[in-house]
Amino acid sequence: MSDLNLRSRMTNLLLVIPNLLLLSARLMVDPRVPAKERLLVAGAIVYAFMPLDLIPDMLPFVGQVDDAYLIALTLLRLMTVTDPHVVRQHWRGGGDVVELVGATALLAGKLLPKRIRRVLTSNVEAPKTPRGQSETATTPLLIEQPVAESKTVQSN
Repeated sequence: MSDLNLRSRMTNLLLVIPNLLLLSARLMVDPRVPAKERLLVAGAIVYAFMPLDLIPDMLPFVGQVDDAYLIALTLLRLMTVTDPHVVRQHWRGGGDVVELVGATALLAGKLLPKRIRRVLTSNVEAPKTPRGQSETATTPLLIEQPVAESKTVQSN
């Protein structure tokens, strides 16, 4: 990826954060969104407004990447439980919000160090599968499962 392309993608990522926060706030008051998902969205909003988090927001750009990643993961999880049409109804930005949230999570995840990605996703569980849907279709694709490091035993 060229430096110019990466720079423009990073700028777009930063500009989408306020729209994602507004979307999250609108979803918190929608009765079609389950209470558990509302709590997760509220937690992501609080995390985004905290100036000191895993990567302090005082660091230009880098401090906002973890915020965008966490908000995007929360919205992806919400869209697996709630109809994506509900999310689209609350979106006031340009483009398709479902694709935008997925792209934001992918891009922010690539820019974050692996340890920080693990911390942000370590306690996230896939929501329970509604009746009539296959389990693989509802599992979020961007959640990393920590890999247990194997120790090799040397024999003498």
